[in-house]
Amino acid sequence: MSAGKKSFEVRISVPFFDLDPMQIVWHGNYLNYFEIARAALFEHHGVDLYSYYEREKIIFPIIRTATKHIFPLKHRDEIIVKATLVDAHIKLVVDFEIRRVDDDSVCARGRTEQVAVKTPEMETLFSLPEDIRRLLDA
Repeated sequence: MSAGKKSFEVRISVPFFDLDPMQIVWHGNYLNYFEIARAALFEHHGVDLYSYYEREKIIFPIIRTATKHIFPLKHRDEIIVKATLVDAHIKLVVDFEIRRVDDDSVCARGRTEQVAVKTPEMETLFSLPEDIRRLLDA
């Protein structure tokens, strides 16, 4: 990576339909928040993985996720989801942090890992394409 890690933040208001019967955000929805921030991070740096697939026939499936739930989110909580690129050489590794806007408390942390896969062969590539690495300055 270059000297500083690339980060991007998005602001989200927790919608009612993300709640579970206990009236807190269902654990699986944290991955949706991560996805919104990750897509914004990549877009900010000129990387559109869907367009890349259409052009190059390479997909970038998520192979690993991790989430640490620290403080529950509730309906209408205003949150900041920060995505930070950790690595973009062999695979895309992104760390996440979710904070509530009103008190800046950290509610969750997470990580995703993605690899490049050539289709239709479904052949895993053991490094990211050079143009993706260059756009992400890795």
